[in-house]
Amino acid sequence: MRFISGQYQKGLAHMPYADINGTRLYYQVKGQGVPILFLHPPLMTGLTFAYQQHQLADQFQVITFDIRGHGKSPYSRQSVTYSLIAEDIRQLMDELGIPKAYLCGYSTGGSIALEAMLNYPDRFLGAILVSTMSEVSTPVLKMQIWLASALTAARVKRLLAAAISAGNADSLQTYKQLYGSSMQGDIRNMYQYYRFSAKYNCTKRLKEVRAPILLLFGQKDKRFKRYVRILHRQLPVSSLYMLENARHQLPTKEAQRMNDIIRTWVARQQEEASQSRALCPDGGLPYLAEEMMTVTEPEETHI
Repeated sequence: MRFISGQYQKGLAHMPYADINGTRLYYQVKGQGVPILFLHPPLMTGLTFAYQQHQLADQFQVITFDIRGHGKSPYSRQSVTYSLIAEDIRQLMDELGIPKAYLCGYSTGGSIALEAMLNYPDRFLGAILVSTMSEVSTPVLKMQIWLASALTAARVKRLLAAAISAGNADSLQTYKQLYGSSMQGDIRNMYQYYRFSAKYNCTKRLKEVRAPILLLFGQKDKRFKRYVRILHRQLPVSSLYMLENARHQLPTKEAQRMNDIIRTWVARQQEEASQSRALCPDGGLPYLAEEMMTVTEPEETHI
């Protein structure tokens, strides 16, 4: 698959900045329909989701943004934490006039999605968690985040940007665009994002997440097997899809399969919500239906 070119980027419906929560955030909105807001990992940017933006905008309102100090969002004087980013998300949704949305977080972006849903449960219809975790508890991942933190602390941005862009690229063109966008950010905020990710842990609170969750993982992503088990067992309402012969970098390297699953899953959630409203227009039964859903045994699907 060929990465979205700069020519396509010029055709986006919106490419503005939002002045919210004491900072300025660069964001893009494409398409109409049910909103899905995407969250990227440290050093990367909203460009990580170019394939989702291109392929899903015919059915959904796709929102991407550069987290504080990343990409085209300028340096943040406030230290980057998950709770701060969650508040940025809430205020960005207010700015765009979006009362509720789905979140889609990739890697540590999924951890932010969980934090946002825990902090503002009434604002989110559900979430798509892609190759993500609720804690960092395995030696390999701890070492990788520690190394990334050390490199950003030493301000060795070029090496880290090259390594992460290469790991996520499905072509030379993809690499160049990911690398270019990564180099635009402020390394001080990148360091803060990595440092906070290393210590974040919301595993004990996963049972508080009442909205439906779609879990997407690569079958060959051995580093994240522990996190698959934790999330699938602890989240009350979750659907797990393991993509065969896939590794960690699903948004770029497995975009078509990932996007097809998102389409099907969101459509199913919307249909179930519509049926609940039809059964009881006064709002009583949907709450009962939600409680019934939480005890349903979540499925696991290999694709």
